[in-house]
Amino acid sequence: MLKDKYFLPVPTKTCEEIFSGFGAGIKSHYERRAEVRHEPFRIFGNLYYIGDDKVCRHLIDTGDGLIMFDVGYGYNVPEIEADIRKLGFSPEDIKILIISHGHFDHFCGGNELRRKYGMKVLLSRTDTELIRERPERALMEYAYDPEEGVCWPDETISDGDEITLGNTTIKCVAAPGHTMGTTAFFFDATDGKTVKKVGYFGGVGFLTVYPEYNRRMGLPENKSALLRHTAEKLMKIPVDIMIGNHPGNNRTMEKLDYMKKHPGENPFIDKETWPLFLGELIKNTRMFEKKGF
Repeated sequence: MLKDKYFLPVPTKTCEEIFSGFGAGIKSHYERRAEVRHEPFRIFGNLYYIGDDKVCRHLIDTGDGLIMFDVGYGYNVPEIEADIRKLGFSPEDIKILIISHGHFDHFCGGNELRRKYGMKVLLSRTDTELIRERPERALMEYAYDPEEGVCWPDETISDGDEITLGNTTIKCVAAPGHTMGTTAFFFDATDGKTVKKVGYFGGVGFLTVYPEYNRRMGLPENKSALLRHTAEKLMKIPVDIMIGNHPGNNRTMEKLDYMKKHPGENPFIDKETWPLFLGELIKNTRMFEKKGF
């Protein structure tokens, strides 16, 4: 079985340097977007992956329609439609679109999907209010098409809320740090014989925890500590399958390759991934703070 090793490197650059690198990386991604496309696949039971090598997107077949997590970039919409059909579903089956947190790379394309198929869009109340107050907090300046605009939710979600469709109930847990309204989600996936608890931490990157960035955006400067406290809280929740916000979080692509080479084995099912990832995150937030950024 493929064993995990991790994860999020501790930044060694200043806020200005890391945002400059982020911008260059995003531009490079846009220029080679056809290269990062990826085939859709089943993670386990009624849980599927329809993301690419850059941003994760997931589907849950609830038996009464699809729940989708995150969108990616606006140009991903035709890929999303094609991937859903490859899995034997229809885009019209999407009933709920859940946005993990209020950054452009997770909601762009949501407006187009909603116009075409009429699903309900959900985002945390906290991120919705913060972006309405200052839209630049969504980092739309880095979007492929900034004019596409924020995908505003039809309904907002808060800590402790539950989202139910068909055979699936998703519990929402406030997970501030990456953004103040980042949410973690927990639900059961089933193959009809067994049930596995799935955990999704909706945003963990260090890009937006720099005090300098948060001063500029009018946000709390202690977001690294908030991220650590969130990880400590989520560590107490048992998870059989961790799904990522970006593929590196849980080594999505490596696990897919492993499954192809080892039929009958599923490295996504591993109770150790969740605490291992969170433990690394806790350690790295402490190191980040010691660097004095």
